[in-house]
Order: sequence, then structure tokens, then C-alpha cells
Amino acid sequence: MTIAITGATGQLGQLVVNRLKEMIPGDTIVALVRSIQKATTLDVEAREADYDKPETLTRALAGVDTLLLISSGGETGRRVIQHRHVIEAAKQTGVQWIVYTSVLQADISTLGLAEDHRTTEADLKGAGIPVTLLRNGWYTENYTGTIPGAMAGGSLIGSAGDGKISSAARADYADAAVAVLTSQGHQGKIYELAGDHAWTLSDLAAEISQQTGKTIPYVNMPEADYAAALVSLGLPDGFAHAIAGWDAAASGGALFDDSHQLSTLIGRPTTPLAVTIAQALQASS
Repeated sequence: MTIAITGATGQLGQLVVNRLKEMIPGDTIVALVRSIQKATTLDVEAREADYDKPETLTRALAGVDTLLLISSGGETGRRVIQHRHVIEAAKQTGVQWIVYTSVLQADISTLGLAEDHRTTEADLKGAGIPVTLLRNGWYTENYTGTIPGAMAGGSLIGSAGDGKISSAARADYADAAVAVLTSQGHQGKIYELAGDHAWTLSDLAAEISQQTGKTIPYVNMPEADYAAALVSLGLPDGFAHAIAGWDAAASGGALFDDSHQLSTLIGRPTTPLAVTIAQALQASS
């Protein structure tokens, strides 16, 4: 059986490929990438596969049995078209199973990007290929990336209020994908994947404070003010408003889940917030 992974040089994709190599022969793994040169360190077969170039996708999926479709990082709307290109190529080449990384509770989520995932889930359902949906929650690394800015500014800012965030480390989600890809009984299943222990942005600020020895409070802001603050820090306007919108959705519970399906799937507890923060601080030191 040949397993192909889209976005294989991305942060999640690389983790999946490397973990798969520990589980199955490397010659059964295909890395689908935009740049072959960037895939040399993966030490598996790499094929050009550009979401925006359907002809590359058809060539890349030839002979592939199972496809891990890691959702595109493209902007809202464009992501749907890119995924459709992949799905159509999978139909044309006879892919037998697609595993898709969607978003937590995609069917009811208020996150701005959830509509794209709902549409792709519907496209997959209509494709006539067995599908497994990995509805991934937020990566803890989405937040540890804000630590340098919080340290420099003296506070952690956001718009999530007291919303609980059930994040997990990127490696946890990679392990879930590998568990599904290398075992039986997952076709047709939907997994809501999130961390075991939810936390708030106040909790995040407190943990950063404890580990750094500096007092970093959490400052909650109205969504529009938070977006404006992000723009002032150099983020593009559209991305800044998207981030603020995600925080606002989190305040209403969009990033909370206590089903523990992720830890069940990977056979271990998910990585604690404190551990990921410690890793981020060590990496930046």
C-alpha cells in the first residue's frame, strides 16, 4: 500500500512523514510537495504536487492507494478550490482512501475558516471515495509563537476572554494521523481531536510568567481593537482580522472539546501546555 501526504514539507507534514517511516517501509511513503528540492531531507520519494496546478496532482497521485490530504494554508475560498483539485485528481487516479485534516467541530464551528472545511467535507462525501475526517483542534504552537511578542510588550493580548482552548501539540495531531493511516477500521469515521486539558489565555499568560520569572498578564481586548493592535505590529490587515475573529470565536467555545478522542487515538495523554511552552522557550534561548 502506498501512502501519499500532501504538504509534506510543512510543519505537520514533516512530522507525519518522519513518524510514518518508523511504522512502515519508507518506499511505501510518497511526499507530495511544491518543491522537490525542499523535500530531500525527508528521505522518501517526493513528487511535485501543487494545489494550484491540477496537472501536477494527477501525475503525483498515480499509483497511490491512501492519501493524507493536509488542508491547504491558502486564504479563505481559495482553499476550497485547491482541495477540489486534489479530490478530482484522486478520483481520476483511483485513490482508495482519503484522510483529511479538517477543523474541530467543523459542522457547527463559528470559526471563520470552518466554512471552507465544511465545503471540503461535503466535496469529499460526494467524491465516492472512502474518507476519514480528522477534525483537528488548535495547535498549542499557535500560541507559543506569541511568547516573544508578549515578553517584549509586557503583556499577552487577545480577544478570547475566558474561553477554554483545548489545544494540543502539533506532534500529537501528527501521531493521530499516523495511527489512522497505519491501522484498520477508520474509514467513514469522524474524529474530533483536541487536547486533554483546556486552558484560557489567562492560564497561558500565567504559565509564561511562571516559566520566565517575569510578570506577563493577559489583557483582553474587543475584537476590533485586537485586530488593530495586530496590524500595528506589522501583520497584514486580513490576517490580523482573521486572528482576532478566531479569538472571538474561542470566547464562545469554538476551540473547546472534552471528548478525549485524540488521546484515545494516539494511546497516550496529549502534550501539556507547560511542556510546549518550555520547549518554545528553550528553542528561542
